[in-house]
Amino acid sequence: MRDQQTAPDLPQTLLDWYDAHARAMPWRVPPADRRAGVAPDPYRVWLSEVMLQQTTVAAVRDYFHRFTARWPTVGDLAAAADADVMGEWAGLGYYARARNLLKCARIVARDHGGAFPADHAALLTLPGIGPYTAAAISSIAFDLPHAVLDGNVERVMARLHDIHTPLPEAKPHLMARAEALTPSERPGDYAQAVMDLGATICTPKSPACGICPWRDPCAARLAGTAADLPRKTPKKPKPVRRGIVYLGRRSDGAWLLETRPEKGLLGGMLGWPGTDWTEAGPQTEAPPHPADWQPHAGEVRHTFTHFHLILSLRVATLPEGTRPQRGHFVEPDEFRPSDLPTVMRKAFDLVR
Repeated sequence: MRDQQTAPDLPQTLLDWYDAHARAMPWRVPPADRRAGVAPDPYRVWLSEVMLQQTTVAAVRDYFHRFTARWPTVGDLAAAADADVMGEWAGLGYYARARNLLKCARIVARDHGGAFPADHAALLTLPGIGPYTAAAISSIAFDLPHAVLDGNVERVMARLHDIHTPLPEAKPHLMARAEALTPSERPGDYAQAVMDLGATICTPKSPACGICPWRDPCAARLAGTAADLPRKTPKKPKPVRRGIVYLGRRSDGAWLLETRPEKGLLGGMLGWPGTDWTEAGPQTEAPPHPADWQPHAGEVRHTFTHFHLILSLRVATLPEGTRPQRGHFVEPDEFRPSDLPTVMRKAFDLVR
């Protein structure tokens, strides 16, 4: 068998498969249109790639449609109010992405004439754009031969070459394999093709090897190890943190909320005032205003990337004219539960 790392037919075989089986994505230019000269919009490519970080395609679709309908260009997004963007992002998670989204849009609008630079090194200087996102924008938006390496591509490379070194240690090796296969012709379509292959055929469980375009040269299929790859270093158990949130409502229906600090978890998002979240749990109450705060029977359970969270709830009715020591009131006709991040919306749903 020829050296898989340099075999010229592998990229073309995958591109032929992609031409027939490419997934339809709202941010993607179909391969036939692209070959006909339709260029992708770098803004839509960038927006989709930021949204897709640590998030599934199914979860992103509706958010992408709403963002592009409300802010169809990077200039429109750059001019948007922070609170509006954070509100539209609510529920998508990993909120630092939304803060960097705004920072990046404003730099592109101010320093790059409203156009993303068609340069990998320049893209890396923009907020929220790391090596993977820069490679994805470079290849998909500008058809530059930069290899992408997301979880799907890692899995495909590990199986194609039967690489048993566990992740994350294997990343440099997998990147080298991905780079060696990235063609100079149609690199943008190839990048999307290899990601589609991992998402639809070379799946984490029960890969559909029988219909895979790379079935014959796949070393892991030949060795019978495909289902076991990629190997991963076991993760440490997630700790459990506890806290309290205070859901106060004024007698006229306004809710007492706060905008969380820019830095830190859920930064810049609306939320209920509360205590810190620690493994030891809150040692004292920390209400946002003196009131008859009553414990609620339910509790919120939520999992973040690095820990599990359990929140106890306190509820109170506050009189009109209250000037809270912490937070601000949101009038009933201005309050949208959808503007809350998921963990805060869970608390609202419990007391509602």
